[in-house]
Amino acid sequence: MAKYLIVGPSWVGDMVMAQSLFSRLKKDDENAIIDVIGPAWSAPILARMAEVRNAITLETGHGEWGIKTRQKLGKKLQAEQYDKAIILPRSWKSALVPFFAKIPIRVGFHGEQRFVLLTERRKLDKGILNQTVKRFTSLGVEQNKAYPPTPLINPKLLVDQDNQMHLLSQLNLSKDKPAIALMAGAEFGPSKQWPLKHFHEVAQHFINKGYQIWVLGGPKDKEDADKIVQDLGAYAFNLCGKTKLVDAIDLLAYAEQAISNDSGLMHVAAAVGTYVHGIYGSTSELFTPPLTEKKTIHNLHLDCSPCFKRNCPLGHTNCQNDLTPDNVIKTV
Repeated sequence: MAKYLIVGPSWVGDMVMAQSLFSRLKKDDENAIIDVIGPAWSAPILARMAEVRNAITLETGHGEWGIKTRQKLGKKLQAEQYDKAIILPRSWKSALVPFFAKIPIRVGFHGEQRFVLLTERRKLDKGILNQTVKRFTSLGVEQNKAYPPTPLINPKLLVDQDNQMHLLSQLNLSKDKPAIALMAGAEFGPSKQWPLKHFHEVAQHFINKGYQIWVLGGPKDKEDADKIVQDLGAYAFNLCGKTKLVDAIDLLAYAEQAISNDSGLMHVAAAVGTYVHGIYGSTSELFTPPLTEKKTIHNLHLDCSPCFKRNCPLGHTNCQNDLTPDNVIKTV
């Protein structure tokens, strides 16, 4: 029985995809104990992963060094006597807690010259490990099986049906109409965002077809969501800022389909079994696909994409603007 400490990623979608690693560790050793370090927001998501024993919160902001905080946490974790640490981020600071915890085996990819901090520095072969999920999973297997690792296990988040029913009542959502969830936000930047007017047109179409529309996102997405549901009537709901991240798990599990930018919530929807329509342009479904068989990918595959830039370097964002609502509507 091995005892693992995993240093998790800092983005919602990446943390969901990291569950593939946790599942692989459990497949290879059903008695494995897995604890995961992550930002405070990740604890409720990690609680919905059956493979994870403990979610450990690192009390530093995104991008902060916080060396003293990491040293304090590492020393505290020495008592756990972990057998192995797997460090998913490639930054120098991300390897500090396992080092201070004196974990004997510390595995991660080459990055920022982590010679002392890691005991095993793996080559990141981007040609073979061409997806985030492959990179994460590869660190959990022996090197001779890592390029690429197989099998890849899709994430599967646990759903709290009691909370689901509570949310439907609390938010006055319809229990009689099928729901389509729209996720119009993208933390990465505007190049990943399908136009709001396109989301609005899709929402209008399915309201007319007898669906209810839920727009999900954080507080900063509320204003955009208001534009999507404007004048659509009683069955178009702007839920941005009204729910916690963990609530989105249960709501997305209830929805019949989800239409989403390449975002963290898209990966949440995939992990709860909802049919996903993923909209790509500046990023690629070849690198970060929704990890489910129940999906349709929408991508114009223009010559200038994917550019992986936060803002369109050509100033037109045609990869998003020219993907018309009809293209999505006919597949839904």
